Amino acid sequence: MKIFALVLTYNSGKFIKNVLDTIPKNTFDKIICSDDGSSDQTINIIQNENITLVRNNHGGYGSNLFSGLQKCFDEGASHVVEVHGDGQYDLKFTENMFQKFIEGNDLVLGNRFYEHGKALKNGMPKYIYYGNKFLTFIGSIGLNIKSSDLFPGFRGYSKKFFETIKSANFSPGYQFSLEIIAKSHFENLKISSVPCENNYDGVTAPLSYTIICLLHLFWVCLLYRIGKMGKKLYFFK
Repeated sequence: MKIFALVLTYNSGKFIKNVLDTIPKNTFDKIICSDDGSSDQTINIIQNENITLVRNNHGGYGSNLFSGLQKCFDEGASHVVEVHGDGQYDLKFTENMFQKFIEGNDLVLGNRFYEHGKALKNGMPKYIYYGNKFLTFIGSIGLNIKSSDLFPGFRGYSKKFFETIKSANFSPGYQFSLEIIAKSHFENLKISSVPCENNYDGVTAPLSYTIICLLHLFWVCLLYRIGKMGKKLYFFK
C-alpha cells in the first residue's frame, strides 16, 4: 500500500503550518495539499514547506477534495487520508484508519460519537451534537446504512473508491461529503468507521445551514431509493 495524506486548505494561513507539523510523516508515503483558491498566506506557507501543491479556483469543498484525490491517485497512491487545513481533526486515530485499509475497506469514516458523550466532553456545542445525531439517524434510515456519524471530516479513501465515483456528477460544495457516502453504499463498496475527535474552538453553524443539510439529506435519500428501484438519477447513474 502507498498511503498519502491529502491536506485541504482554504484561507488556512493561521493554521496550516501547525497542521503540517503535526502530520505523522513517517506513516505516510507522501503529503499533498489541495487548495481551494486561498487569498491569504496559505500558498506561500505550503510552498515554503516543499510540499506538492494543487492550486484550484475557489469552487467549494467537493471540487477541492476531488481535485486533490485525483492528484494523489495519479501520483501512485493506493489510499488517501483526508486532513483539514484548519487543524480541526485530531490525527491520533490515523493508525486505526490504516488498519481499515489493510482489511480492504474502500471508504473509512471518522466517528465522533464512538463513545457516549465524548464529543460533548471535547467541546462540541450541544446544538451541533444533537443536530448531527438527528441528521445521521434520518440518513441511516433513508440510505439503509448502519452509521453513527454520516458527517465527519476525517475520512479515508481507496483507489477503488475513486475509480467508482469519479465520473459521477456530484455537487461541488459541502454536499459532496454526503453524496459520496450514498454513492459508495449504492455501489456496494466496503465502508467502515474509526474513532475521531475534534477541536471545536470557534466552531459555529447557523440554523440555516442545518435546514439546508436536512433538505439535501432528504433529496439524497430519495434519489437513493429511486435508484434502488431501477431509475438512476444524477450521481447514481
